[in-house]
Amino acid sequence: MNRFRRWSARRPFPGGLLLALGGAEILLTMKAPLPVILHIGAQGLAGYLLPTLMVLIGLLILFNPTQRLFYSIVGVLLSLGTWLTSNLGGFLVGLVLGVVGSSLAFGWLPDQESRRVRRARRRAGRATPTADAEDDAEDDAVDGKAAVDEGGAPEGPSLTKAHGTA
Repeated sequence: MNRFRRWSARRPFPGGLLLALGGAEILLTMKAPLPVILHIGAQGLAGYLLPTLMVLIGLLILFNPTQRLFYSIVGVLLSLGTWLTSNLGGFLVGLVLGVVGSSLAFGWLPDQESRRVRRARRRAGRATPTADAEDDAEDDAVDGKAAVDEGGAPEGPSLTKAHGTA
């Protein structure tokens, strides 16, 4: 069990699993036999093709997490496409599972310390004030904020100095 936990912690496991389960649920709600599907045409075939691709994309997210951004965007599009092709997306259950799973996979970041751990470490206090400033800058970078000094100018070397123009 410990090996499985380590394996699943290094990838967007909940997202890939929910996407694959959403596709499987949509496949299970489709009851038409294959000759009827082929007689109906492309619309009937798409009803089986999109959820099958959802299962495949969910497994690819699990086994190839480096491409999770592309796979999760494709997963959302496939999930939304099942609204039209597969009994309202498996009666909305498969559609919601697919969209939530793809969103979780898109938002997953590898090897990032949780905010609770960073805050607890900051509250515990470090010996030097520069370490706290580094933690604050790291948190600001994660939150999407730029570090700004008291004068309102961004910290660090200016672009004009970096390119040799004064």
